[in-house]
Amino acid sequence: MVEAIANIFRVADLRSRILFTLAMLAIFRLGVFIPAPGVDRVALGDFFAGAGDNLFGMYNMFSGGALEQFSVFVLGIMPYISASIIMQLGQVVVPQIERLRAEGQAGRKKINQYTRYLTIGIAIIQSLAISYGLEQMKTSSGAEVVLEAGWSFRLMTMITMTAGSCFVMWLGEQITDRGVGNGASLIITAGIIAGMPGAVLNMKSKLDIGEINLLEIVLLAGFMFGVIMGIVFIERGQRRIPIQYAKRVVGRRIYGGQATPLPLKVNVSGVIPPIFASSMMMFPATVGTVYPHPIFETLSSQFMPGTWVYNLTYVGMIVFFAYFYTAVTFNPVDVADNLRKNGGYIPGVRPGKQTADYLDRILTRLTGGGSVYLAAVCILPTVLTTMYGLPFFFGGTGLLIVVGVSLDTVAQIEGHLLTQHYDGLLGSGNSRGRGRRKPIGSV
Repeated sequence: MVEAIANIFRVADLRSRILFTLAMLAIFRLGVFIPAPGVDRVALGDFFAGAGDNLFGMYNMFSGGALEQFSVFVLGIMPYISASIIMQLGQVVVPQIERLRAEGQAGRKKINQYTRYLTIGIAIIQSLAISYGLEQMKTSSGAEVVLEAGWSFRLMTMITMTAGSCFVMWLGEQITDRGVGNGASLIITAGIIAGMPGAVLNMKSKLDIGEINLLEIVLLAGFMFGVIMGIVFIERGQRRIPIQYAKRVVGRRIYGGQATPLPLKVNVSGVIPPIFASSMMMFPATVGTVYPHPIFETLSSQFMPGTWVYNLTYVGMIVFFAYFYTAVTFNPVDVADNLRKNGGYIPGVRPGKQTADYLDRILTRLTGGGSVYLAAVCILPTVLTTMYGLPFFFGGTGLLIVVGVSLDTVAQIEGHLLTQHYDGLLGSGNSRGRGRRKPIGSV
């Protein structure tokens, strides 16, 4: 492991990508502490002291504490996530967007442009919702959070937060293009990790006042460790489909004939379904905040984290997005067609439609199991932590995002190392532990 980490700094391109990613994340974290005007931060801090189990506590977790600080980055990356969901749904149900996707690189650039425009619109709506919500906040002593409520505060909040969200979106795109890992996912992960010290201190204070005892903490820590181990086990699990390539004679050379597996992850969709589902689950409570009508307020209270309505809907959304995202990112017909064109086939399965149907059946089973795993990891720990009143960081969604994104980022770093003939972080390669591997055919 030490040798593998040293190898990272021997590859100039990888080293620069990692340093660039860390720099972008550092800028994001610094922005969290840039305050937006118009709010009494002492009163806001008092309000969040007891807001761990409502909409604002959940949004505060995903924004990395920016809401509690009332920072310019309050909205964080969530408007961009919501816009991405809408555009990916549009690729399935809107023919014009589907045609753009089929145009290749030019079409994807156009879709990304529309996603940015939609992000601005969503950020405007969410910033107005937050400004309305802040105006209604009061501490236990009756102190108001907003210094001067009214349209001047709302417009100022809208402009500040929308600009901040667009900047965070830009940071995420820069990380994806010039760094390592998925920028949006890493920004969410950085925000969750930043809440660790506060969550631990919060739990210690509960221990000091007797709300929880040491045995319960040990049991919960052991349970969380088991959940993390389960996440790592499932996320690294693969179903390997054997692919045989026919031999071809070109001149005096024989090509093909080898067997190579087609690896399919057990959890094909990764951490995207919980992120998408969490973003969508904030919508009912947001509506209840903007429109303080009794019907919307009742709907908002039913969709607070920890309620049975919230949990059932959250599970349904996770299962839906697991199947939907898998269908968008993996097309069995295209894979079967590419295999046929390259002379590849699955032993015992005819090329073409039968191969596509075979891959579709396997993918459906994997997605079904993966969605159940995602729902269990996100809901079961959250139910337990709700019972003990622990912070959101200790819920399943936060753990899944942190572990899943970390594994994906490590896999990308490993890919860079292997392309430069170095052993990966997980000890891949023939010359494990000996640094640089000799290219094939070298002495």
